[in-house]
Amino acid sequence: MVKTFLLFDIDGTLLFSNAVDSRCFATSYEAVFGQVFPTIDWRQYPHVTDHVIFRTVFTGHFGRVATDEERQRFEDHYVNMLETERQRRPEEFQEVPGAADCWRQLEADDRFVLGIATGGWRAPAQIKLGHVGISPIPTYAGYADGMEQRDHILQAAIDKARQDHQIASIVYVGDAIWDVTTTRQMNLPLIGIRRSGDHDVLLREGVKVVLSDYQDLSAFYQAVDLVLNEHASL
Repeated sequence: MVKTFLLFDIDGTLLFSNAVDSRCFATSYEAVFGQVFPTIDWRQYPHVTDHVIFRTVFTGHFGRVATDEERQRFEDHYVNMLETERQRRPEEFQEVPGAADCWRQLEADDRFVLGIATGGWRAPAQIKLGHVGISPIPTYAGYADGMEQRDHILQAAIDKARQDHQIASIVYVGDAIWDVTTTRQMNLPLIGIRRSGDHDVLLREGVKVVLSDYQDLSAFYQAVDLVLNEHASL
């Protein structure tokens, strides 16, 4: 049976945790390496992935690439801090309304295969997915571990899904400008998610459908149909 692969970003798409996540990343770097983290404006980095952000900052400070041990020491500190903050201030880790229920309903629908593609590393992604009630170890997933570019991350998840299923179409669900850039580069349709109703952020970039949440499941199904039909007509 041919299926549609629905590929989801995490931060800002399934979970609102960007502020605490960014703070933990920067604070962990400063604690481990004793250097001031330059900026948490991720647009200032060549690619918006944990791998590239860490490498860029570390190389800028020390004039060399971090060893595997140094990178792992930082990630361990970051993940531990993220988990501590999640337990201490769970309100800073908010599910996009309806995300987990939508995920479960889509999983039960034979027309779809679900996956995750995130610019974050695997370990912090697992914390976030588990927090909102989505399996922390999805079968089809792409992470930033060892990967620089977001298109490579998406492609990794797509390749895994195609090993097990006949994928006729792919839809990515994301919230950020770099999601628009990546899907355009890969010629994939995109459903936008914007938390605060600021849909214009993505609409101005040419995204055809932008939702605030997943509470209206029929609206999400309609969005999938719309972007696929729009893409097929191009």
